[in-house]
Parts: sequence; C-alpha cells; structure tokens
Amino acid sequence: MTTRITITGATGKMGHALLEAIKLHPEATLSYAISRTAPRQQTESPSLPQKITEYSFTSDSEKAIRAADVVIDFSRPDMTMEYLKICLEANKPLVIGTTGLSAAQLNQVKKAGESLPIVMAANMSIGINLLAQLVQIAARTLQSGYDIEIIEAHHRQKVDAPSGTALFLGQQIASSLELDLDSNALFCRQGHTGVRPRSQIGFSVIRGGDIVGDHTVLFAGDGERIELTHKASSRLTFANGAIRAALYVLQKKPGLYNMQDVISLR
Repeated sequence: MTTRITITGATGKMGHALLEAIKLHPEATLSYAISRTAPRQQTESPSLPQKITEYSFTSDSEKAIRAADVVIDFSRPDMTMEYLKICLEANKPLVIGTTGLSAAQLNQVKKAGESLPIVMAANMSIGINLLAQLVQIAARTLQSGYDIEIIEAHHRQKVDAPSGTALFLGQQIASSLELDLDSNALFCRQGHTGVRPRSQIGFSVIRGGDIVGDHTVLFAGDGERIELTHKASSRLTFANGAIRAALYVLQKKPGLYNMQDVISLR
C-alpha cells in the first residue's frame, strides 16, 4: 500500500519537483496538489510545464490535507502557518521545507510538535545534511585558529537571504564551537570594517540566474584554506529527500524532527 501525500505550493519550483518525484516513487502516491491558483486537471496552462498538467490540483486546502496520509509543505511562511493549523485539526503528519519563518512562527511549529509528528529542515538534501556533519567535525578539529565564512548562491527569484541552509550550517558550526550564532554572525561588510574578530562567522550571498543552490563553508587559516562545498544541480534532490522524510514521519510519535533524524546521521 502506497502513502498518500498532499503537497503545497504545487505550482512553484519545488512543487514541480515534488510532483515528478512522487510520480516516480514506488512507495508514494499523490493525494492532492494545493495551489491558490489551481489549474484544472488535464488543462494546459502557459505557466506550467506540459508534464505538470496531468495532476489533480485544488485550492481547497482543508479537503486536500484531510485526504492525505502526510503533507509536504514548501510554500511561504504565512501559508505554512495556515497548513500547520489544518494539519493539527486533522491530525496529519507534516514535512516543512519552507524557509524564512520568523521566531514567532518557529515557536508555533515547536508547539505543534507536542501534538503532531513534524519534520522540519531548511534543506532536505542528503548531501547537505552530510555536509552539516562534516563542518561540525572541521570546526571542532580546527578550533579557533581558522576564520569561518559561509558562501551561498541561489537563483534570482529566491526571496530570503541568507538561505535557510546557510543559517543551518552556521548554527551547526556555532554549536560545535559553543558560540551563540546571533552574537557572532556577520551578514554585511562595507566601509572601514576593522580587524576581523576570531569568533566571527561571516555570510556571503549571491543571487543570479537559475542557480539551484550552492553552499561553501570556508575555513581560512594562516598558510592554508579548507573548503567544504555542496552544489545542487536538480531540485529532485530536495524532493526525494522530502518524500523520504514524509515516509519517516508517518511512523513517528509527536515531536519535532529534522533530516539528521531521517537519514540517521546522529
């Protein structure tokens, strides 16, 4: 028996990838694809690739969520909060890949995790989550003798910066060094910046073209540099990870999980 999955933000870039990934997955089937401007099934739309138009779209979020075994959400923070509320009411497990949530919204997700199994991750890629483990090892090994910079690049249409993945990597490094990321992160340099503090974790952001997602963590020491890099060439990487998370969370008790839990890297 296959798992029925409802996805949100179905006409977005990740929505397209999820539709294709679910279609090819032997253990998953599409329940509904939620879009506020839902095209009718089998109806051509100039804004959608031809292969997408075969799916069942709906703008009725409550109906779509109640019909599913599990929900995968890649949308906007305000929409994520709406879907979270419906999932709580319907007791449906949820996978959240939306980034850019505020502190208050994150607290709502944590609270919901007391009643509902939820997987939340800034990046569903197995490779990125392995990278997170590697940068923790590097940070602990190199300690304070190396300056740390995180460089990320995404397509021109990405609206939040730095990426949720870059912040995730920064948090992994800060935790390994027993630092508070908020106090030690630097997101902008301009003018006379002075000498770089040793504990600083710098972030650089690139936006352009159709870059799916590149992340590099640079450890710069005296006489050598170490760079750990992950480059995504297809959103199917994230989509397949999200489906893996959906199958995982379906079997779990209420709680807030992440991709480290899903792929058992800890």
